[in-house]
Amino acid sequence: MMELGRYHTLEIDHEASPGLFLKNEEGEEILLPNKYIPEEYEMGQKLDVFVYLDHSERPVATTLKPAVQLDEFGYLRCAETNEIGAFLDWGLEKHLFVPYKEQAFPIKEGSWHLIFCYLDEVTDRLVASSKTHAFLDNEELTVEPFEEVDLIVTSKTDLGFHVIVNELHLGLIYHDEIFQPLKTGDKTKGWITKIREDNKIDITLQRPGYRSIEPNADAVMEKLQSKDGFLPLHDKSKPEEIEKMLKMSKKSFKRAIGTLYKNRMIEIENDEGVYLREK
Repeated sequence: MMELGRYHTLEIDHEASPGLFLKNEEGEEILLPNKYIPEEYEMGQKLDVFVYLDHSERPVATTLKPAVQLDEFGYLRCAETNEIGAFLDWGLEKHLFVPYKEQAFPIKEGSWHLIFCYLDEVTDRLVASSKTHAFLDNEELTVEPFEEVDLIVTSKTDLGFHVIVNELHLGLIYHDEIFQPLKTGDKTKGWITKIREDNKIDITLQRPGYRSIEPNADAVMEKLQSKDGFLPLHDKSKPEEIEKMLKMSKKSFKRAIGTLYKNRMIEIENDEGVYLREK
């Protein structure tokens, strides 16, 4: 089946005045307009194309690559609005439509929004919704504590940042776990620290437990080497000072210097800081 909003590998079947007709293994045909035809081709050749509806609402193939596919989240800019909704630039000639009813708040021209692309069952058209949380499900989780996951930042809250986990679930990174700038639409890696009784997911951007010791120790060593072998940080340093200099929590810092000290790589002077040990 030639599904809208997906990539397909199709075979060139025959030529016509509007372009090339491609077909799949089931014999279904679709037009690849002249503007997308490669400079060199031959009958029977297979092409990777994206299938969607053109301005006349006809299924067509294109070699352009959209910023988002069916059933995916994307961060897109609004190209225009009118009385029926907003239209997002997703890299294709025809913009992606966001009906007013699917806007979490009014979308304005030029603004950027995190959206979910889906197929409207009533119109059979690809549309988008900025009400992204409606497309996430925490009833049946597919993740476990300490598992590495893919994240998309959705929005800032009083507690931290909501994130989409593996494009399936909703999670939260608390403010005290954040040591780097975050904004809506950012994609990054994270780790699950806890799954609560109500299936809420707590996320960290640092490897939890013992798994974070070595990367943090490496970060401290790199900073020491760039600061002529001395860091003015110690047990009594304020968490804010450590975060500003090393982008890590005080707890992570103490674990890291503990590892480095045990390996005889540093010297610790109380109330002064950490020195790189001379070889």
